[in-house]
Amino acid sequence: MAEDEKPDLLLEEAMDWLLRLQDSSRDRDTLQEFDVWLSRSPGHVRAWEKTRRTWQLMGEIPPAYEHLWKGEPEHRSEPRIVRPRRAVPRRAVQSRGWKRAAVGIAAAAAAAVLLVSVLPSILLRLEADYVTATAEIRTVHLADGSVVTLGAGSAIAADMSGDERRIKLLSGEPLFDVAHNPSRPFIVDAAGVDVSVLGTVFNVNLVRDKTSVELAEGAVAISGDAARNGHITLKPGEMAVVDRRSGEISKGLIAPEDVAAWRDGRLFVNDATIGSVVEQLQRYHPAWITIPDGTLAAQRVTGLYDLRDPDRALRALVQPYGGNVREISPYVRIVSRL
Repeated sequence: MAEDEKPDLLLEEAMDWLLRLQDSSRDRDTLQEFDVWLSRSPGHVRAWEKTRRTWQLMGEIPPAYEHLWKGEPEHRSEPRIVRPRRAVPRRAVQSRGWKRAAVGIAAAAAAAVLLVSVLPSILLRLEADYVTATAEIRTVHLADGSVVTLGAGSAIAADMSGDERRIKLLSGEPLFDVAHNPSRPFIVDAAGVDVSVLGTVFNVNLVRDKTSVELAEGAVAISGDAARNGHITLKPGEMAVVDRRSGEISKGLIAPEDVAAWRDGRLFVNDATIGSVVEQLQRYHPAWITIPDGTLAAQRVTGLYDLRDPDRALRALVQPYGGNVREISPYVRIVSRL
């Protein structure tokens, strides 16, 4: 896969460059390295532009070396002219000092926010064997013959070496087509919810505090530390949602064509909160989506949404409840009732 097709990785590299370029020292070697990195592909340029805009949205502070991405020439040093010094009032000196300190504090805070937002992604990549980016769907063939289709924003770690075939779902939503092998159970650990099978086709979705399982073929057993109310078995056409806070398990029905509907660009939800649906839409939207209105986020919905147009899906989700989607920039969406 070309570097231009790895937006998440390029964003991490761009954020690292932004922090390195905040150093006030004009290290020519560093600037030359940055210029080489930026010129590698259009994807590098887009990642840098998105990072720059994010920085400005958070701190509204022009990053150092802004001329590098605006195409402006550096100001060359003029011959120094010595003029008589004017006395500067102490209050003015103190004021400038406070302004410099404020800018420094704001820059440090913005850098900290960037690191906090990137760190979970870095840690996830270190733990995962297979990862998908925003709006990416990927098919993975495991060593035992099983096939995993990863939805957008998904990550798994696979261990096929023991008596059990174990998959750890780290984020997102995969569809499993498991090769039948009675002597080696296939177990998916989804944040403390264990889904055990011998050979079947099922979908697992991991959101903030819930794990859902949809079964297309075969049979699965759901148990684990997070399912404290015992375990249940699903038949084809059934689904279950485990509330990992309370341990409660609720069962329902699902049409076969709606199992892993995301493969066809559709998101099917049944009695889900708007907040959890927004979390799933986030996997298909390049912008950061926030919904600060807790009452709106807690509203429950059932419906089918178009993942090929996530902005339209977002509006269709919240407008029946008086919600609006505000496009702050190409990289930020705020959902509210205002």
